[in-house]
Amino acid sequence: MAPEIAVVVASHDRPLRLRWLLEALADQTLARDRFEVVVAHDSSGAETDQLLEDHALARAGTLRHVRRAPGSSPPGANRNAAWRAARAPIVAFTDDDCRPPREWLANALRAAQRHPGAIVQGATQPDPDEHRLLWAPVHHKQNIAPPTAWAQTCNIVYPRAVLERLNGFDERRLVGEDAALAAAARAHGIDYVGEPDVLTYHAVVPVPLPRFLRSLQRWEDLPLLVKEHPEMRRHFPLGLFWKWTHAWLPLALLGAALARRTSFLSLLLALPWAKTSLPWYGPGKRNLVFRLRQAPRRLAIDATEMAVLARGSLRHRAPLL
Repeated sequence: MAPEIAVVVASHDRPLRLRWLLEALADQTLARDRFEVVVAHDSSGAETDQLLEDHALARAGTLRHVRRAPGSSPPGANRNAAWRAARAPIVAFTDDDCRPPREWLANALRAAQRHPGAIVQGATQPDPDEHRLLWAPVHHKQNIAPPTAWAQTCNIVYPRAVLERLNGFDERRLVGEDAALAAAARAHGIDYVGEPDVLTYHAVVPVPLPRFLRSLQRWEDLPLLVKEHPEMRRHFPLGLFWKWTHAWLPLALLGAALARRTSFLSLLLALPWAKTSLPWYGPGKRNLVFRLRQAPRRLAIDATEMAVLARGSLRHRAPLL
């Protein structure tokens, strides 16, 4: 019998994280014969292939994988290759840096059955085993309360029929391919619902600031999302900015320019950006010092993001900052 639900994963050079994901999938409460796992990857080393061939899920026939040319594929291409290789009528997408609780897949299947034909987005929280890493000055994480317009593929369930109808993800995009697919589905009248009980955990990964700033270049294609799906603008602050921190940053810079003339006005102009951009560590003077020490890093990140988006806005002729 064909499985009822497929777990689809796009992977690139994260063999250790992928192993943790596979171990979590092997420990699911859903009976093994009711689901399948398909991983498509374009990793450069042999370690990922070895893992996918030798893992207990592979030996049991639950896990299959698709090997693509190293470094050749944007995430959407890997996801397309994986879901097309699956057999189940319901497809649950997750990422290779996620680690779902034992009930995740059973909850995902029940949610899909409660909402036949709909896209179901689950909740994503920082991995509790890595919670202390949230104190790192710069880090990557996901914290999603569904439903969101961005339809992040770290935890979302699609009917296979919807994927086939819309021909899957746009393989030209480096970012926004998940939001674009969900926006196209909604435009076709397909229901989109959130199910907080379908919970997974996402890795918390500290990143050196220079490397993080370099990684932001990929967001140059984000304005393409609002060009092709103008209705998405209502989900952006003021319809023009990617984040509220971007909306407040020009005022903060103006305040810095006026600092010598009037310190009160300077502080007043900088306060909205500081409140929205600087991380919250809790009350107290010590934590306030931690927040203020983050200001140069957050300024560099917001300014780089806005510069990248400005370049993308010109390229795609769709203003988004």
